[in-house]
Amino acid sequence: MQETDPDLLAKSAPPKRGILGHIRELFRLRVDKSTARVGLAAFCFVMLFGVIGGRLVFLAMTSDNSSAMRRAASSEISAARPDITDRNGEILATDVKMVSVFAEPRNIIDKDEATELLTAVLPDLDATDLRNKLGTKKGFVWVKREITPRQQAEVHRLGIPGIGFLPENKRVYPNANAAAHVLGFANVDNVGIAGMEKYIDSQGLQDLNGAGFSISASDLKPVQLSLDLRVQHALRDELAKGMAKYKAKATAGAIMDVNTGEIIALASLPDYDPNNPVDALEPDRINRINVGVFEMGSTFKALTTAMALDSGKYTINSTLDARSGLRYGKFTIGDYHATHRVLTVPEVFIHSSNIGTARMALGIGVEGHKAFLRKMGQLTRLETELPENAAPIVPPRWGELNTMTIAFGHGLAVAPLQALMAVGALVNGGALIPPTFLKRDEVTARQNALQVLKPETSEAMRYVMRLNASNPAGSASAVAIAGYFVGGKTGTAEKVINGRYSKNKNFTTFTAILPADKPKYVFLTIMDEPQAVEGTYGFSTAGWNAGPVTGNIIERIAPILGVPPRFEPPVMPFPLMSRLNAWGIK
Repeated sequence: MQETDPDLLAKSAPPKRGILGHIRELFRLRVDKSTARVGLAAFCFVMLFGVIGGRLVFLAMTSDNSSAMRRAASSEISAARPDITDRNGEILATDVKMVSVFAEPRNIIDKDEATELLTAVLPDLDATDLRNKLGTKKGFVWVKREITPRQQAEVHRLGIPGIGFLPENKRVYPNANAAAHVLGFANVDNVGIAGMEKYIDSQGLQDLNGAGFSISASDLKPVQLSLDLRVQHALRDELAKGMAKYKAKATAGAIMDVNTGEIIALASLPDYDPNNPVDALEPDRINRINVGVFEMGSTFKALTTAMALDSGKYTINSTLDARSGLRYGKFTIGDYHATHRVLTVPEVFIHSSNIGTARMALGIGVEGHKAFLRKMGQLTRLETELPENAAPIVPPRWGELNTMTIAFGHGLAVAPLQALMAVGALVNGGALIPPTFLKRDEVTARQNALQVLKPETSEAMRYVMRLNASNPAGSASAVAIAGYFVGGKTGTAEKVINGRYSKNKNFTTFTAILPADKPKYVFLTIMDEPQAVEGTYGFSTAGWNAGPVTGNIIERIAPILGVPPRFEPPVMPFPLMSRLNAWGIK
């Protein structure tokens, strides 16, 4: 056998390669006629991937600008707001999603062309203003807020680089004018401007961090008001009818639960639509219940009577001399319907005697009178959830003459809601409960209540208010509605014009309680400059306008409030008055 040379075998065997060698061999190009084409393809791929890589590097380097734009947009987008509902869960205010157009001026190449195209699609844009916006170097500007879907499609078809869309929250009020003065409104940025909308912002209940994207109104806890939408509609409707019938300049009304302080309804006419609140700026559209301050006229006699009885210096059977006018220096106080005789305390009330009421206040004294009104919340600003409120106008120097006139409602101007709160305390057992526009129960309300009257004084006030409605001579006979045990008090004050009382311009008020034996609700109606019309026999005082309007309100609303009619009078509704054999007890 022939032996093989090991050196020769080693030379003839193929060289050993590692993995790297095999890869090189796989991609090794042979020098033939296809080499040029393959090289060209490789060059193209290298250029393509180079461009893509360069673009990625550019985007990474300019990410701060994009972030700045996003931050600018986020700061501009309106926050989500919680729904506002009535006490029964009915929606009073809610958010809906809208789309707005924005621009990135730095990315718009031809500003003039963009302005021309956008104003053609959105003709209500101001071309000069838009051109100025696009001419800036800002990263974000609004073009138009809250556009329609059709407008969005038309802008999209323009295909302008640097123009985009962002979703926003728009506040809507499905019931239009209903409860406008309580709800207030939010502006285009969904920021609360007035009413409960502003209260929501002050409490931080809206979504400020979500910027309208991650959180919607449905994710936020609704704000439940004390209002009853059914009662609100009925109250506003009856006030509108009364305003037209008596040709009043304005009117307003409110209904309060005397045991919880909840405002069940509040309306002030003329009002406005919070969906288009431009009318809210008109001076006659104020909330007269909260913001207006007025001399409340004879409704203040209820406070004076309660003060006299609660002091212990007078009883329900005390008498006061009203045979002639009450003189003080060069002034003489007289009665509108003079009786020219001695009157009992209930008679002073039902005949609305200025003389008798002034004598009661004088019997208490100036300091005692001031202390009582301060305790009843009439001398300081009343604060509720509504940011709109007014301080009372108190005489700078308060002497005996001031006490005499303030006793029957002249010389001290308060917000009607303050007077309503005080009357609630007169009839609910003597607890002064601050009014609220949020739903709450009686236990919670009583925790913050101040006992300002004796329970027996409260019964006496319920009695005289009922007597004023049931007695034919009473000024509140307009609310003596069959089936309802109602009580009340009228008030007529001459308006102050240029520093003087006007003889032909009245501000009339009517306060009513329902039911009088165990009140649940107190009603207030005010009318600004009502006129004498057919059927009022030339009178424009409260008993001829504010009184009948309140009667219509009670008759319509009592069934909604769950107060059933009672055609048989309650048995001994005022037990203490019966034991004292008060005047008028049968």
